[in-house]
Amino acid sequence: MFTHTLNPILLQVGALEIRWYGLMYVIAFIITYFFILKFSKKFGLELSKDDVGDFVLYSVVLMVICARLVEVLFYNPSYYFSDLSKIFAIWEGGLSFHGGLLGIVLAGWLFSKKKKISFLKLADLVSLPAVLGLMLGRLGNFINGELVGRITSVPWCFNFRGYEGCRHPSQLYEAGKNLLIFLILFPMTGKKKDGFIFFLFLILYAVFRSIIEQYWRMPARYILGLTEGQFLNVFILVIGLIGMWWIHRKTI
Repeated sequence: MFTHTLNPILLQVGALEIRWYGLMYVIAFIITYFFILKFSKKFGLELSKDDVGDFVLYSVVLMVICARLVEVLFYNPSYYFSDLSKIFAIWEGGLSFHGGLLGIVLAGWLFSKKKKISFLKLADLVSLPAVLGLMLGRLGNFINGELVGRITSVPWCFNFRGYEGCRHPSQLYEAGKNLLIFLILFPMTGKKKDGFIFFLFLILYAVFRSIIEQYWRMPARYILGLTEGQFLNVFILVIGLIGMWWIHRKTI
């Protein structure tokens, strides 16, 4: 049994706060920039430093906007609409994966249209650093002491501030899940049809996260017998399976 005593604030100078959660996302986008720059040719894309910088900028803006919108409107509307100023306090946490995925896909689609490059090649490429970014985001959630797990008696459970009982550190389980997905996908670089890595990422994420939600993460509410995350993961899984079927038909 452990007690969560981590301070979510890394540095504070007067009213200025630098939080671990925000730092994790900064690191994630730095990783994305250099990963795309290094591996773009391996995915059949010719991207300059300026191109990569533009794409990362698109991704940052649209990911944050869409991730926050889904968090506010779908996951916790009563909390945010009781204090509208909280909607803009993204440094405190609260970025939905499903909204973030939508934002990055939209950024990729707009960028691929502008540069006249293959959207699927770009999606495959971006999936790899994106899943590392998700891992860092979950570590930020753990430091914040949010999105906690279910009550348990396992020896590695944590007492989180504001929550009763000792709980699974489900944020760490999700971070490990994202690292596992990366380790599965990365060896496929340059060896699969366009779109394969992206659609497999969607399938693996939907399945693994649904398992974590079923057994270890504390649900906020249920929709049709599923947790909120599982409900949204159904759509992610269906898109992944349809995409796999589509690229398979293209090769026949």
